[in-house]
Amino acid sequence: MPLDSPPRGLHTLRYLDSRRYVTPSVVAEQNTFIFMDLVGFTALSAERGDDGAADVALLFYEHVRRLLAEHRAEEIKTIGDAMMIRGEDPQLAICLGLRVVDELDARRLPPVRVGVHTGSAVQRHGDWYGAGVNVASRLCSAAGGGEVLVSDATRDAAGSLRRVKLGERELHWLKNVPEPVAARPASLRECGRRRIPGGLLEKLTALRAPGPVQEVIG
Repeated sequence: MPLDSPPRGLHTLRYLDSRRYVTPSVVAEQNTFIFMDLVGFTALSAERGDDGAADVALLFYEHVRRLLAEHRAEEIKTIGDAMMIRGEDPQLAICLGLRVVDELDARRLPPVRVGVHTGSAVQRHGDWYGAGVNVASRLCSAAGGGEVLVSDATRDAAGSLRRVKLGERELHWLKNVPEPVAARPASLRECGRRRIPGGLLEKLTALRAPGPVQEVIG
């Protein structure tokens, strides 16, 4: 993934699994990418020191990793306080972002912001490159703390979501992206981004509804 400046926080963490680097290149027309990072990580480092901030980042990573299989997603890499994830199912990718935001808030960890986008990308030696990756990363940067920004491309690919509401459509001019990207904040229809009753988010990941995409604007 191209970066214009060094990422905030810690150094890039890669996993030395040799199988990741001998896998043949894969070209895919459409993939769903999820970027998420901790908000206020620089201030956290100043408050708790580098070791304390690193411990918080590792707790974040570990929590997300426990949810990946259930949401048919794979970790691509971590970059400082951020994670890059690829999802097989756009619906489950949105649900993963909402679940991470909710559950980390319940654990009183720093707020997380999430960007989700579906677009073209290619795989090279265990990493992914392309417009789909770039837009997801930039949407994450545009999101607020505790917010899941979902591009219209992902919304269209996901189809209908019975229990997810999408907010007002906004155009985002993202750095190094030539055209504005339409995206909407996502939340659960019943109780927004507050603490979710036990089991509701788990049920959400399995729900599908026929018909057009259902939205709540505003």
